[in-house]
Amino acid sequence: MKTTLAQLAYTRSGDKGDGSNVGVVAYTQAGYEFLVDVLTPERVKAHFSEICFGKVQRYEAPNLLALNFILHDSLGGGGSESLKTDAQGKTHGLGMLLMTLDVPDKLLETHVSLR
Repeated sequence: MKTTLAQLAYTRSGDKGDGSNVGVVAYTQAGYEFLVDVLTPERVKAHFSEICFGKVQRYEAPNLLALNFILHDSLGGGGSESLKTDAQGKTHGLGMLLMTLDVPDKLLETHVSLR
């Protein structure tokens, strides 16, 4: 079933110089294991292709059920240098939650019942 990342996780985001930092935290262990497989740096880079001009790095924090992404060269120079509306990357987490994923029905049923 197609759905958005928002059904499986929540996000936090901000700036790291000229790059934005997007943390994705799964609601469940099963959701985290699924996201480890599908949220690759390449997939995140493609999702943010219009704003991320550098590489995307991914860090795993399994004890927190979290993935942390650094989107290099995504803020137009950073907070004090950029003319972008969101020079601190605060909306990048929301943008990540809008990513469409093919999620197994069984996994999605578990998450819907949790909400």
